[in-house]
Amino acid sequence: MPAAGIVPGPGNGKEYPGNLTLYVTITCMVAAMGGLIFGYDIGISVCVFFRWGDVDGLVLKKFFPSVYEKQKADSSTNQYCKFDSQTLTMFTSSLYLAALASSLVASWVTRKLGRKLSMLFGGLLFCAGALINGFAQKVWMLIVGRIFLGFGIGFANQSVPLYLSEMAPYKYRGALNIGFQLSITIGILVANVLNYFFAKIKGGWGWRLSLGGAVVPALIITIGSLVLPETPNSMIERDQREEARIKLKRIRGVEDIEEEFNDLVAASEASRKVEHPWRNLLQRKYRPQLTMAILIPFFQQLTGINVIMFYAPVLFKTIGFGSDAALMSAVITGVVNVGSTLVSIYGVDKWGRRFLFLEGGTQMLFCQIVVAACIGAKFGIDGEPGHLPKWYAIVVVLFICIYVAGFAWSWGPLGWLVPSEIFPLEIRSAAQSINVSVNMIFTFIIAQVFLVMLCHLKFGLFIFFAFFVVVMTIFVYFFLPETKNIPIEEMVIVWKQHWFWSRFMTDVDYPANGAVEMGKGGNSTKYV
Repeated sequence: MPAAGIVPGPGNGKEYPGNLTLYVTITCMVAAMGGLIFGYDIGISVCVFFRWGDVDGLVLKKFFPSVYEKQKADSSTNQYCKFDSQTLTMFTSSLYLAALASSLVASWVTRKLGRKLSMLFGGLLFCAGALINGFAQKVWMLIVGRIFLGFGIGFANQSVPLYLSEMAPYKYRGALNIGFQLSITIGILVANVLNYFFAKIKGGWGWRLSLGGAVVPALIITIGSLVLPETPNSMIERDQREEARIKLKRIRGVEDIEEEFNDLVAASEASRKVEHPWRNLLQRKYRPQLTMAILIPFFQQLTGINVIMFYAPVLFKTIGFGSDAALMSAVITGVVNVGSTLVSIYGVDKWGRRFLFLEGGTQMLFCQIVVAACIGAKFGIDGEPGHLPKWYAIVVVLFICIYVAGFAWSWGPLGWLVPSEIFPLEIRSAAQSINVSVNMIFTFIIAQVFLVMLCHLKFGLFIFFAFFVVVMTIFVYFFLPETKNIPIEEMVIVWKQHWFWSRFMTDVDYPANGAVEMGKGGNSTKYV
């Protein structure tokens, strides 16, 4: 029995023939751009409503006058409580509740109508929200716009990771799937840079370009969903078997696709027997997948990335960038974010998911402890930094960048990759909705309480998140099996070989070693 959840390679599983073709590479690159809408919204929301994108307070004065007056009257330089506004946090984080609701609907659309249509809905809804926000005259228009943005993100985050995991050859699934997270990081970086320059437009209307500019990534995913092929898994699920066979040959770049095709058909037939996938999620045999669908997005939101990124502009200003501190903070941390995600793309199918999780967790923990000590020593209890030596700020910024790198090649991308590749077809859409819903719930909760916790816990907030990094790293070490180089429809193997989860995988539910094959002519199913 493998110790600590370490599972050997796919030697006792299947190795489907196939190549990383130019066709599938371009297809996955286009699909992965669905992450741009999520990233762009993250970057724009923080800048316009909380940070440096509303230099003269024009947005707050127009839509949130009470918040504007409160901030104007606050002469405190306390860096812990400077941005504490429940009105703004409720407004901006309301998007995540909308995304949560739409992801549940997207589950049905993704399963019954296909992954492409779900991506199309996501692009159209996000586009509508961007236009409403860009032309907003009243606060209710901003609220409606953010609801539409949330609906779009719910559909996209539900369908894009599934699409990538199903389309990619299993040996390259990790790298191609992480393209989604790469698009998120690029979206954040682009949004920050654009918003910085839009904020300098005379007349105070640059914020409209920032919010309305979300139309661009929305059109990318909308147009992309129209030209992308459907996944063979989805086509078989909707009785398009011959089309799926032809498409699978083109995707894999080989003629010998019968073994993989027959396994997809077998998985589809098993899926048809499941009338209530949501209810089935609660069955004992799906306990490992359900646990991961809940805990991985839960832990991802408790890594502490928010508090680290929040302090970056203050420290960059101390170094000497002055009024350009926010821009430099966004650019430098953004470039580190994007570059480290590329490292993850390179290594995820070579080094494995577990290695990146464990290394990234250790790296983040060390950096959080160092930054907490440095911030606590200089900001103290009252949040007054006073005079920070330039070398001191440089050291802290260096550790912030190392922390961002650790997150960007571990919990950032793997928080989307691993859940999307572990679910059997019969519960895949429903389970992915659970994953997205939990992610959105805790993104909403963290957004609501983060600034309050920062104001009260002060530098102790770093220690709070460091504790959870310890917990999640231990959890991964003992309970998450390695999933690299395992065909997506053969993933049951890793659970049956795991020291803990194997107790839930009975031979009644998964006969023999769980590998499924079709009988001659594809008319019957057998287990080998």
